[in-house]
Amino acid sequence: MKALYTTSATALAGRNGQVSTDDKKVDLQLSYPKEMGGSGEFTNPEQLFAAGYAACFSNAILHVASQSKVAIKAAPTTATVGIGANDNGGFALTVALAVELDLDQAEAEQLVTTAHQVCPYSNAVRGNIDVKLTVNGQAI
Repeated sequence: MKALYTTSATALAGRNGQVSTDDKKVDLQLSYPKEMGGSGEFTNPEQLFAAGYAACFSNAILHVASQSKVAIKAAPTTATVGIGANDNGGFALTVALAVELDLDQAEAEQLVTTAHQVCPYSNAVRGNIDVKLTVNGQAI
């Protein structure tokens, strides 16, 4: 694959530290969420992953819609990311993507299903994280 864009980020002290991108457009303090015994004062990797996945998946829907000549201007997407222990002594993530589209349900589901094949985040996690999809409140 030829990369169209490349960036990097550096974390200094894991979940209780600081993370910044090479251009400093992201420069954030991190903390464990309260649910994991932390202060919950700052953001955490799961929130950052959820934000990135939601934005990327929403754009994938808009891309697929444009390619299919479906006229939509927005594709509101909420990514819910969970973290928990796995069976191997490590940790795993869960993801649920909830999309709201002002379209016929069948057409909306087709766009989201196709976007799930196009989105780079979906392609990156496929086979490793079970991603649950809903469109207009209905599971697909």
